[in-house]
This record gives sequence, structure tokens and C-alpha cells, in this order.
Amino acid sequence: MRRNRLGRSGIIVSDICMGTMTFGNQADEKTAFRIMDIAFDAGIDFYDTAEMYPVPPDAKYVGRSEEIVGRWMKTKSRDSIILASKVTGPGHGWITPPLRAGKTSLDRHHIMRAVEASLKRLGTDYLDLYQTHWPDDNFPQEETMMALDDLVQSGKVRILGCSNETTWGLCKSLWASELHGLARYQTIQNNFSLNNRRFEDELAQACRKEQVSLIPYSPLAGGVLTGKYNDGQLPPGARFTHYLAGEKRQQQMATRFVNERTLASTKEFQTIAAEAELSVVTLAVAWSKQHDFVASTIVGATQPEHMDDILAAQEVELTAETLAQINQVSKTIRYPMG
Repeated sequence: MRRNRLGRSGIIVSDICMGTMTFGNQADEKTAFRIMDIAFDAGIDFYDTAEMYPVPPDAKYVGRSEEIVGRWMKTKSRDSIILASKVTGPGHGWITPPLRAGKTSLDRHHIMRAVEASLKRLGTDYLDLYQTHWPDDNFPQEETMMALDDLVQSGKVRILGCSNETTWGLCKSLWASELHGLARYQTIQNNFSLNNRRFEDELAQACRKEQVSLIPYSPLAGGVLTGKYNDGQLPPGARFTHYLAGEKRQQQMATRFVNERTLASTKEFQTIAAEAELSVVTLAVAWSKQHDFVASTIVGATQPEHMDDILAAQEVELTAETLAQINQVSKTIRYPMG
């Protein structure tokens, strides 16, 4: 397992990170333990969760993923785990977060309440990485960073990160930290996959110049790249099968991931993977890891057997020819997720 530094920090992690957003609904506790054990035994030391997991957000499940991860960590040495969690930002009209009566914000009050609750559920006295789950552009970055800096100074958090952030938001927050002498964001967790390469447009260069590491989520494009939605299939229990039958916001998200263009590009990537004698899952994870601005790629699983093709990407380095084929698909089918 290769290892990379998170930003400018002293934290070095495996270049695959185990995501946990399905733990507690799509994967029960016993299954989640088995998945995390497989990851740990393979050398993965980086685990990502959030106060709002599992997804889709639901009051009857909220916080369960952290509870499961916390109980699993009792079977390991705490020092052997690099643990990340997130504070929920405002829903921006897309969702009403099912915690703190839906009035979530990135002010000091919510950040302090969120971190204390996460630490309790996780059964630990510190988080290695604490992230804002999505931004609040109408709230002063200085106030958010001051509250987060207090967590670092108190020892409850080692380093900071953001998620679902824009180039402007990242750079504005970095500037606020520099101006006021505060802890800075060392990581950014955004959607990045063969079907969604928008991060490369601007954010990648900002990360290179500012020494901020991307820890991309959804390298399989929400499972679309596995091919399970090809030819109009809607597998029972699959995320977007559920979303397409859900509320308007979930339907909109589903059609962003599952549409004519994403399914067309997926078929092209499956052909490229076959020519390279790889599964498309292995191809997608290996491709994500093979970027200079990426520190660790977040993967997910609902069954232990899903880990096989993911872990096969550990030692895969895609050839220049394969990368050229991938780039040609991206040029022909531009921005399939919009």
C-alpha cells in the first residue's frame, strides 16, 4: 500500500481510504466490521465517516455509521487508525439535514456541538481529520476557521479539511487562515471520477499550488462505473434505484449520475478495462490514485466481496496508452455528469 502526506501536515495515510457512508443501512454492523477488517488487513489505515451518515440522510439512521466505526475501532489500536469525520453544513434547500432540527450551520455553536457528539459516538478523544461537509458561502470563513482552529489548539482535532468546496471557497478559506494565523485546510474531499473530471478544471491547480490534498469520493461514480445501471437496469437495493423513486432532490441527483451520457462513457471505460485485463472497478480506482494532487481515494462497499477489485488497484499503474484511451473518451463525451 502506497502512502501519501495530507497537505502540509504530519499525517501520512494509505492511498486508499475506507468510506463508511453505507454502514448502518445498506450494510449492517456485522458486514461493516468484516469490510473494515479486510481493509485494515490489506494495509488501509485511513477511515472516513460523518455525523450525518449513513446516506441517504434519515433521522432514524443518523449517527449510526459513526457508532459502528467507533465499536469497530475498539478492536484495533487507536494509533493505528487515521480517522476522519465531518460537521454538517447548511442544506442549501437541497435537503433538511436530520440533526439539530435541520438548522445546521458552520458557526461555532454547531461546530462545537457536532464534534462533541461525533467524538462520543466514535468512542475517541480526538479526530485525525475534521472536515466541513459542505460550505456555507454566506457565512464568514473567518468565523468558521476560528472555531475549527480552537479544536486543533485543544487537541480534539489534528488537522482540518473541507468537502464539496469550490475553488473560490477553498482559496478564500486558506486566505482567512493565513491572515488570522489559524489552522488551514489541509485536504479537500470532492466528487472525482472517470465520469466526473471537473476537479481538474481549476481546483487541481489550486491544490497543487497551495499544497492541499484531494481525497476524492465516489471514484466509481456512485456505482455507475460498475455497469450495474447499463441498458436501463435498476438493481433492487441500489442507491440510485432508491433515489429515482424518492423525493425531487434525490431524483435530480440520480439523473446526474445515471443518464445517457454517463452510461455511454461507462461502456467505453469497460472496454478499456477489458483491454487492460482489469475490472472496471480496478481501473477506476487506479486512475483516481494516479493523480499528483490526490493523496487517498475514498472507496465504499456494501459487501465484503466488493473489496476484491478495489484492493486489486493497490499496485496497478495504468500505462500511458491506457491513460490516452481514457482521455479520448473524456474528450468525446465531455462532462457526462454535467
